[in-house]
Amino acid sequence: MRVAVLGPIQVSADDGTPIDVGGARLRGLLARLALSAGRVVQAESLVDALWGEHPPAGAAKALHALVYRLRKALGSMAVESVTTGYRLRAEDVDADRFEDLAARGHRELAADRPDRAAALLGEALALWRGPALADVLDAPFSGTAAARLEELRIAAAEDRFDAGLRLGHHTDILADLEAASAEHPLRERLAALRMRALHAAGRQADALGVFEQVRSTLADQLGIDPSEELRATRLAVLRGEREVPRARAEAGPGRLPAPLTSFIGRDDELELLSGLLETSRLVTVVGPGGAGKTRLALEAASRHRTHRRDRVWLVSLAGTDVVAEAVLGALSSPGARPVGGGPAEPVDRVAELLGGAEAVLVLDNCEHLVAAAAEFTGRLLERQPYLTVLATSREPLGIIGEAICRLGPLPRPAAVRLFTDRATAVRPGVVLDDAPVIDIVRRLDGLPLALELAAARLRTMDADQIAQRLDDRFRLLASGNRSAQPRQRTMHAVIDWSWDLLTGEEKTLARRLSVFPASTGAAAVEAICSGQALPPGDIAYVLGSLVDKSIVERAAGGYRMLETIRAYATGKLDVAGERETTRDRFTRHFADLAEGHGPLLRSHGQEESLRLFDTEYDNLVHALRTALDGHDATTAARIVAALHWYWTMVRYEPRGEAFVARVLEFGDGLPPDARAAFEILHATGNDEPAVTLDRVRALIEECARTGALERYPTLLTATLFMGYGAGLDGLAEREIARTRSRSDSWAIACTFFVEAIIGNHRGDWEAAATAAERALHSFEEAGDRLSTALVLTLVAQTRSVRGDHDGAIAAYERSIALTSHHGITHRLGLAVERMRAGDPAGARRDIEIAERVAGERGQQPQQLEVMAARMELYRRSGEVERADQELDRMERLVSGSPLPPGNAINGFVLAARMANLLTAGDAERARELLPHLVRIPAALRDLALTAQQLARLLCLEGDPGGAATALGMSQAIRGAFDHGDPELRELAASLAERLGPADYDTAYRRGARMPRQDVIDRLTE
Repeated sequence: MRVAVLGPIQVSADDGTPIDVGGARLRGLLARLALSAGRVVQAESLVDALWGEHPPAGAAKALHALVYRLRKALGSMAVESVTTGYRLRAEDVDADRFEDLAARGHRELAADRPDRAAALLGEALALWRGPALADVLDAPFSGTAAARLEELRIAAAEDRFDAGLRLGHHTDILADLEAASAEHPLRERLAALRMRALHAAGRQADALGVFEQVRSTLADQLGIDPSEELRATRLAVLRGEREVPRARAEAGPGRLPAPLTSFIGRDDELELLSGLLETSRLVTVVGPGGAGKTRLALEAASRHRTHRRDRVWLVSLAGTDVVAEAVLGALSSPGARPVGGGPAEPVDRVAELLGGAEAVLVLDNCEHLVAAAAEFTGRLLERQPYLTVLATSREPLGIIGEAICRLGPLPRPAAVRLFTDRATAVRPGVVLDDAPVIDIVRRLDGLPLALELAAARLRTMDADQIAQRLDDRFRLLASGNRSAQPRQRTMHAVIDWSWDLLTGEEKTLARRLSVFPASTGAAAVEAICSGQALPPGDIAYVLGSLVDKSIVERAAGGYRMLETIRAYATGKLDVAGERETTRDRFTRHFADLAEGHGPLLRSHGQEESLRLFDTEYDNLVHALRTALDGHDATTAARIVAALHWYWTMVRYEPRGEAFVARVLEFGDGLPPDARAAFEILHATGNDEPAVTLDRVRALIEECARTGALERYPTLLTATLFMGYGAGLDGLAEREIARTRSRSDSWAIACTFFVEAIIGNHRGDWEAAATAAERALHSFEEAGDRLSTALVLTLVAQTRSVRGDHDGAIAAYERSIALTSHHGITHRLGLAVERMRAGDPAGARRDIEIAERVAGERGQQPQQLEVMAARMELYRRSGEVERADQELDRMERLVSGSPLPPGNAINGFVLAARMANLLTAGDAERARELLPHLVRIPAALRDLALTAQQLARLLCLEGDPGGAATALGMSQAIRGAFDHGDPELRELAASLAERLGPADYDTAYRRGARMPRQDVIDRLTE
């Protein structure tokens, strides 16, 4: 059976007879199964693929009925039923053939065989009969799948054009190049190919014109400069050169560890892997342990274009049994925060945190989690059309579309070169005889890690002695456990031999260092690893010796142990009977560190403590998990209590709420004050359902009774907001008075901050403004730069409403200077303020800066903020059509995210649509939109803004009196008229002119004097 999805869905028998499959949903089921032909697709994945977020009540039965109909059409053996899903048995799927041919063509092009490449790529592109999945594009799964296939098609077309240019066929391909470039004006490779073709045809001026056109388009639409490739092509045209130099770009900043040694001996594999990363979305480096899979993957990732944009993440799966948790841990970073609090499914959280831009995720050491890694990767790739996963494993993941880069031992010349390079680093000037080096290389099977460890021994031995020791080690290995995996047999022997060369103190320190999961500083090593057999004063010297012998690496943040060596050393720790003791010392040390630096995070020592938390973060989390797994309630509570504020203000931690819940599971094992504190944290967490009034009262009373707020002052704001939110003003004010009676200036600042927020929420503008200023001075006095920056945004908004634009801009600029963690939000606040102050050029500059940072971080919420600011700039500049286009982009970006129902984004989009219509003067459509805006819950929209938009609408409809009353209602909601908005000032002036000052004042006061709740009821009815 053959299935075609590169166009309308078609299916035919082996002899070519067409098979009719009627009904869009039935063809959708066939297409989804065909995209995973030969592989089981889970039943619930099929339900999601066909019905999306709103499946029918009997979805399982409906799916079963569809499968029955599909079997009837294709034959009973075509769709195989398994325990959890279904599998399509198809001998040929055109999408699979296309991907295979395109990948082979790309490899031939990379090997500079353009004739073969052109033939393969032509065959691949001939399989397309129109847009992929053309007649099932309404199916929820098809958008992502079609986008992925389309991206591969364009890339294959680019490769074919490139091959044609190399063959001298520039005249033949120029027309097709022109058409493709017109269809994809932002694809820089297409532009470069077109320039090369024009130049080859003798049209140098036209080629340079293409560059200027693309540069202008990139600047206008994306705010970026042309790529290095495009600039190099322009330079070649200017010089009259037909060939563009292919220089490797310098690697930019990324989330990859900096290499500590040179990269030797894998040039062919690196070229292959780089090519596969361009044509395949899942590439797995497969080979035995010690072959250098990780190093090759990191080298390829560091040269990928996404690394220069800081869009590469490394996730080591060694030492973990949960793939999603390891990935979430790698994605936790300053400024990362999911829209609407984040979805519940880990794979959805990962998809959202990755953002929508092109990215590479390196999953390292998958071999012990192949099935879990395969399932996770498959689901993630379905959700992220512009994501590439680069995995390392001893066996393929077994996912359709997976490209394999097999890695064996180094060839002998490369292995000798590697050994010699590492030997020279250990003993500069050393002269090595060929015979023993070749012997070492042969006996170690050319495995890079074994060669590096062997070379490290040259510090104390010569090559002949190393060769002799290897003979003993392999004899020991040959008589050992032959049933062990190859990686254990080979690498364990190498490490065991290396271990025997250590002194007693070196062995003691090395095995104790295995308790650290990540890089750490010398102080932590000394505190945890010293003891009677290893005095603290000796640690620095022994640590240096371990670095020399390649047991430990010197990393940017301190010291780290290779994972394989760490696993070996852990076994030695068990044999020595020191595991429990060392683990307890590790946990206690980092609990003390977290608890000791927790208060400093909110003081004048904040900057230093933040650096420490950043450096030791992985060790802190490991200590927390160790305490949780060891049922050490007190220690776990100490660590979470210190980390929680850090998670809130600096680093979004997707596992944070789960950690809080696990601490609470200890129940009565927690001290009373800790239990009360964690109940508050849990009740205010993202996943906690609404709590009752009695429950809120009991929680606050318990905190007061146990002294939890004195012991855990970071909980104060959450407690006060909970009290005010439940209407328990008396309890909240009692806690405020109690806090202000003490000497904790930071906690006192929190009380003013809460009063400012509550005042704004309740329309008490003057009280809110006064409280914000007091919170600002108090946080400054405490030395908390992050909280000072946060409060400065409140101060800026207050000054802006009063019409003090200079004061507001100064507050925003100071908040940006204080912290980089909230830079994007504060920068965009500054941009909006510049718009209100009549400085659109300055606003545009700030938006461009924020967009650049958001692009580097790749976080969707920040990208949405940038788009919202740009949309507002277009609207205020009178470019309503461009504002609508930006809003359309924003909606498309949000539509692919698993947002919770009733999220605030929906309210913003509707309000923005209304603003655009009002600016365009389209009263009729604005009136039609008003009921939809009203249906958004009051808590998710700005009611003062709603009143102002109502005023603008009534003015357009010829009701100046009603418009003036609506303006007054905005004051009743906010507590003040927005004097800083030039559009409102212009509207008020126009209404006063039409009504006369006295009548305008009467109408305005009619709205301003309405009870606030009456206004709210009127705006939400």
